[in-house]
Amino acid sequence: MRILIVGAGGVGDAIAKIAATRSFYEAVVVSDYDVSKAERTVAWIAERHGADVAARFGTSRIDASDPDAVAGVARANGITHVMNAVEPKFVPAVFAGALAAGADYLDMAMSLSEPHPTDPFTATGVKLGDDQFAQAGDWESQRRLALVGMGVEPGLSDVFARYAADHLFDTIDELGVRDGANLVVRDDEGNEVFAPSFSIWTTLEECLNPPVVWERGAGWTTTAPFSEPEVFDFPGGIGPVECVNVEHEEVLLMPRWLDARRVTFKYGLGAEFIGVLRTLRDLGLASTVPLRVRSATGPVEVAPRDVVAAALPDPATLGPRMEGRTCAGTYVTGTGKDGAPKAVYLYHVADNADTMRDYDSQCVVWQTALNPVIALEMLARGEWAGTGVLGPEAFDAQPFLELMAKPVAEGGYGEEWGVSDR
Repeated sequence: MRILIVGAGGVGDAIAKIAATRSFYEAVVVSDYDVSKAERTVAWIAERHGADVAARFGTSRIDASDPDAVAGVARANGITHVMNAVEPKFVPAVFAGALAAGADYLDMAMSLSEPHPTDPFTATGVKLGDDQFAQAGDWESQRRLALVGMGVEPGLSDVFARYAADHLFDTIDELGVRDGANLVVRDDEGNEVFAPSFSIWTTLEECLNPPVVWERGAGWTTTAPFSEPEVFDFPGGIGPVECVNVEHEEVLLMPRWLDARRVTFKYGLGAEFIGVLRTLRDLGLASTVPLRVRSATGPVEVAPRDVVAAALPDPATLGPRMEGRTCAGTYVTGTGKDGAPKAVYLYHVADNADTMRDYDSQCVVWQTALNPVIALEMLARGEWAGTGVLGPEAFDAQPFLELMAKPVAEGGYGEEWGVSDR
């Protein structure tokens, strides 16, 4: 296996660092439009793990907006698997470039919905991932695999859903992904500051679009942003967090493979964060449509959302100023294997102090990066296999979760996951 990581931002950097602790691949090429980011990642690996480990890592400049450029880098390096770690707006180009190069493909966020529905209760237009699933036949005919939505959410949350369906439940009422944290970011004086722990570009896309809900008989429908608030009690010392509906890939993935009456995604944003997002929306600063603005060198066109992203700190740099834990998981209700009503939360918690100590990566991006590395290893071992465009729920969850939790000394990743009765 020869892996091309497209993007050396926070998540791409963490993918490479986690991969450096494993031996299932022949080589990894870390690429970015700014190749110095990729070089910084490989330099960290050399310093932490030594020259022998770093020798399996190379770097390249890449233009993720150009399918031909992606294919060219992949071909030049004999790549077998393209790992997409850039913003979802680049999914179509990286997706096409991987197929053109004859490589398998993985991503953590799927092709965007377009246009967004204007009626808040009717799903119209193109849904998340529709563009990729429409090309499934091309991937099948070339006997190539596109494993989509394989981060933490989507990704691990979908693995949890498949595990629950196979091993814990006879019938499922709801598959409800619930994400919450008690993370805070502080300035140099110790004061809490507004600093999103993940890409603000992606956060605005997810949180301001109409959330999608799936229900048996009705299919996919949308509701208003930040709707159906509920307080969910998260494990790992996080506690109660108010969660609201957010547009997310799990709702578009799970019903394709798993039988449930309802599928939802709710994110613990908090009142302050929701207020900021609404203000950005109301001011037009969440827009991706370029505006003509003045600059020192004359008029330029720039998207307001890109300005917001440039004004906020890079999430990859927040680790030293961040404290707390983040929890990703899937809340499942229905009838258990014994015929009795059952409700459980399957989850994984990441502590920022741990991920900074071991990987110099803040916990949100590290938790996202962990799961595609495990998935790549599952593919390398032949325990996951397939062709076409598939989500994580298309594969057996048990060997993935066993490898994830197995102690490092025994060849695993040493990451515990839990199941709590509700």
